[in-house]
Amino acid sequence: MSEPSAPISELAWRELLFQHTEGLPAAFAAGPVTGYCGFDPTASSLHVGNLVPVMGLVHLQRAGHRPIALVGGGTGMIGDPSGRSSERTLQTLETIAENAAAIRAQLAKFLDFNGPHGAKLLNNADWLAPLSLLEFLRDTGKHFSINYMLAKDSVKSRLETGLSFTEFSYMLLQAHDFLELHRREGVSLQIGGSDQWGNITAGLELIRKTTGGEAHALTFPLITNADGSKFGKSTGGGSVWLDPARTSPYKFYQFWIGADDRDVSRYLRFFTLLARAEIEALDEAVRTAPGQRAAQRALAADVTTRVHGTDAARVAQEVSALLFEKADPQGLSDAALAALREEIPFAVYAAPADGPALSEGIDVYECLTTLGIAASRGVAKRLLEQGGVSINGTKLTAADRVVGAERLLRGRHLLVKKGAREFGLVHVPA
Repeated sequence: MSEPSAPISELAWRELLFQHTEGLPAAFAAGPVTGYCGFDPTASSLHVGNLVPVMGLVHLQRAGHRPIALVGGGTGMIGDPSGRSSERTLQTLETIAENAAAIRAQLAKFLDFNGPHGAKLLNNADWLAPLSLLEFLRDTGKHFSINYMLAKDSVKSRLETGLSFTEFSYMLLQAHDFLELHRREGVSLQIGGSDQWGNITAGLELIRKTTGGEAHALTFPLITNADGSKFGKSTGGGSVWLDPARTSPYKFYQFWIGADDRDVSRYLRFFTLLARAEIEALDEAVRTAPGQRAAQRALAADVTTRVHGTDAARVAQEVSALLFEKADPQGLSDAALAALREEIPFAVYAAPADGPALSEGIDVYECLTTLGIAASRGVAKRLLEQGGVSINGTKLTAADRVVGAERLLRGRHLLVKKGAREFGLVHVPA
């Protein structure tokens, strides 16, 4: 491996640098640094908001340093009060263990775990679970005054609404993690969101008081959209997850495609490893040809490929091109047709008792009503008469109530479209 470098300048041009301790550049210059970031296992998946610190670990490793991802199996039992207005719902040990395993698999898509400088995944339950209360109070709690803790923003912001002793103790547990990792793994850097500065610097204080060692902090900005809305929410308001069972690859792709022109340049810097020249060229495309959405396409393809793989990203692009760019449905792959079933209304065709038999063709009225595109057969008839329906990319007329089996897409499907944006998919059994 080449000599390590300081990732600070890389993070700065990517607008990922919020603040860091004064001695961090010198620490990077002195040799390889081991740094860590914690991840909360209160859900079975990371979400796109977690990608900022994940990419921080990626840049740390790319600069020749050693990243450690710490899954908070122990602290997840408590809950971090930072950025919250109310107490968290506490999770069971079994749930947290399952969530931690799922998060480990997701982090492995970003970090290289091989070789002497490979990343490492640890779980703080390994040392927090067997820790006795008396031992914790004696060895960690005695180093912090109440005044010191009350001065931290994560605590001050909750004093009026109420803060339990459980969450109040979170800062000390996170500081204990930093000390434990300092001793076990030689960790001298913790990274995280800017709202974690108080918790991180508490760890620096504990390391200094107990070992006399030097440690550092680096934080990233908290991300908001240009319109002021919270980053990481879908159009429906829900979180955008990395788990495809929670957020499909198509919806994940669409989240990035939908980035505002005012945001996309920042997101390319934050969430991709594209070179500076390529990103600046895409910045220029946003200014000169915003309608082509080249920057959004590059962003969506890059992040979806990293999280879900090349095949899933390709299918997401196929489905997106069909639904929003008038792509020819005749070219759809089997995988894209399978993905479409999950994204638009889907039905299995059954020949109506008062309509043509399946051997005679497929009744379009039945397709429209079964999918819910038309409220009744009368409405379906009017839609055809008005030229408002197409099948597999071909507009129908009033005379096209019945379409032959030769019109079926591969896998015996009919893609039904009403107007410009309303779609449905019908599978016709053999």
